[in-house]
Amino acid sequence: MRKEFQGGLEHKFMRLGEDIKVTDGVEIEGYASLFGHVDQGGDIVQAGAYKKSLADLKAKGRSVKMLWQHDPAQPIGIWDEVREDARGLYVKGRLLTDVEKGREAVALIGAGAIDGLSIGYRTVRAQKGHDQKDGKAARILSELELWEVSLVTFPMLPEARLVTEEKGDDPFGTETLMRDLADAFTSARKLLAGD
Repeated sequence: MRKEFQGGLEHKFMRLGEDIKVTDGVEIEGYASLFGHVDQGGDIVQAGAYKKSLADLKAKGRSVKMLWQHDPAQPIGIWDEVREDARGLYVKGRLLTDVEKGREAVALIGAGAIDGLSIGYRTVRAQKGHDQKDGKAARILSELELWEVSLVTFPMLPEARLVTEEKGDDPFGTETLMRDLADAFTSARKLLAGD
């Protein structure tokens, strides 16, 4: 789900995955955005879309914020690494357990209740295009000003996953549940759009 807020700041929801890894109770890592994938809002982020924003932040000595559910009053940690690679926007950071919401996030991630990442950004350059796979209309995002990456309940792009060292089974059916939720969101969007 893409939402636009005052000042043009948008949020894009991404899935961490069921294999969330919390190291020493605080470290998390994964992909907040995947290039070339159509999300449930009909957007496709192009490779290089974050390059200028990340360079500008670095030059100014600033960083991408880690928030809880996009609430600017609830920072819950620090992103130590935010970078583009061939796959997408990779993030690695630490949840701060000295902060109440940080402790809650660790518990919720560990229990599998939270498994999503969402980016807060402003669109700088975008154009109309089409999904290469099915030919449907899409908004191609070629330059984004990245503000924050939040931990969220519902992701926008089900294919985004946390990077993990272990590959295990999915005994609780989390992957199936998230796929079903993604399908439900897609169906609802089509119904509302009159497709």
